[in-house]
Amino acid sequence: MTNRIALGIGIVLSVVLALDYVLGLGTSLFMARKFLDLIQALAVWR
Repeated sequence: MTNRIALGIGIVLSVVLALDYVLGLGTSLFMARKFLDLIQALAVWR
């Protein structure tokens, strides 16, 4: 991964989290829980 791609991903994530906070949608908590479920499911295969 190049620095330009990493910077782009970081900016996009920052904007999405800022919009989520400002609008009060609560989707970041939902996505964090789903991501943890995904990690646990993948850990079973390891």
